[in-house]
Order: sequence, then C-alpha cells, then structure tokens
Amino acid sequence: GFPSFALAIIMISIILKIVLYPLTVKQIKSTQGIQEIQPKMEYLQKKYKNDKEKLNQEVMKLYQEYNINPMAGCLPMLIQFPIIIGLFTALRQYNFEPVEHATFFWVPNLNQPDPLFILPVLVGLSMYLQQKITMPTSGPAAENPTMKIMLYVMPVMIGFMSLQFPSGLCIYWTTFSILGIIQQSFLNKRREKELAIKAEKEAEEKAARLKAREEAKAKGQAPSKKKKKTVIEQKEEENEEDEE
Repeated sequence: GFPSFALAIIMISIILKIVLYPLTVKQIKSTQGIQEIQPKMEYLQKKYKNDKEKLNQEVMKLYQEYNINPMAGCLPMLIQFPIIIGLFTALRQYNFEPVEHATFFWVPNLNQPDPLFILPVLVGLSMYLQQKITMPTSGPAAENPTMKIMLYVMPVMIGFMSLQFPSGLCIYWTTFSILGIIQQSFLNKRREKELAIKAEKEAEEKAARLKAREEAKAKGQAPSKKKKKTVIEQKEEENEEDEE
C-alpha cells in the first residue's frame, strides 16, 4: 500500500539476509574458529616446518577437532556477487514508472548516482564498521598489517566506486551491511558465552588430570594412556607438567 521502489530494495536486502543466514553463520564460525586455533597452528608449523605432508595431516586433524571448514567463508561472498551485479544492471536499465515512486528523500531517481554523495559515504562507513566488528581484537591476526590496511582501503575504494553506482544499489549495499553488523554483534556475544563455558570445562578437565597425575605419583604409578595423543594434546600435557 506504500508504492516505493526504495522500500522494495530494502525489503529485498532483508529477505536475502534471512535466506543467507545459515551460510553466514557457518562463515563467521569458521573465521572465529581459525582465529582461535591460530596459536596451535603456529606450533604445528614450527614442529613440522621440514615435513609439509605431516603438517597438512595435523592441520586437517585440527580442523576436524574444532569442526572448521576453511572454505565456508567464501560461499556467502560468491553468492552475493552475482546478486550485486544483477541489481546493478537492472537499476541501470530499468525505466521506473511512475518516476515519483523511484525517489528516495533527496535522490530524484534510484537508477542515478546520489547527487549529494551521502549514500556512497554510508556505503563506505557501513562496510568499515562491518569489517571492524569482524576483525579479531587480539592474537597474531589482530596485528597483521595487511588486515589493518584492508580495513581502511576497501571501504574507501568501494565508497569511491559508489559515487557512480545507481542510488538503489547503494541503498541495498548499506542495508545489507547494517544487517550484517547487527548479525555479527549478536553472534559475537553468543560466541563469547560459548568460549566462557568451554574455558570453564577445559579448566575442570585440566584440574582433574593434574589431580590424577599427583595421585598416580603418590602411589608410585605412571598415569595410564587410554589413547594415542595428538600433537596438540602432547603440547598441552607438556605445559601442564611445566606448571607443576
């Protein structure tokens, strides 16, 4: 009952975000998982620096242990790319009738660039905020100079390109990015709770292992080995012994 092509584009953005939600969750979890296992990855790289085959095997075991799929981060981007190209082409070629329904506040026509450059600025700003909230806050990845450069270069570049984009595409891009920021914030908070529970559980298991080792030493027995330990488990056990 409210004829507006801009509103239709916003609704399309929301619908696509909902449809892509499962893939986006996998992408975010995969990215977070890779960041969390980075110290263990570095340990494996040092240990097997002269044995590439063994390194690949241990890395794959690490991915399986933490349920990480490195390729999961690419799929949502690959799906969204043809959507952006299709929307760009459609907005450039479509003749809005009546034209009054194709206005958006200060924009006279959605298939034309923003005359005040406000939407391109919003595109760059929302993209920067989305990348900022996605980046790790600690660890080697947070100190990566390439990631820091991309954090600023990509939004500026896309914002500059948006000066020539149809205004309708800028509305879609900004809406999609804002929804991504909200989604990322929600998933980050949920991840923090999961990590807190995981850390508490690992602390309890570590305390139980130390207690069992102390009891075994008191009885003059060596602790039993139920299964073959992975390289990471061996490293953690060495750290526990050092703490003792």
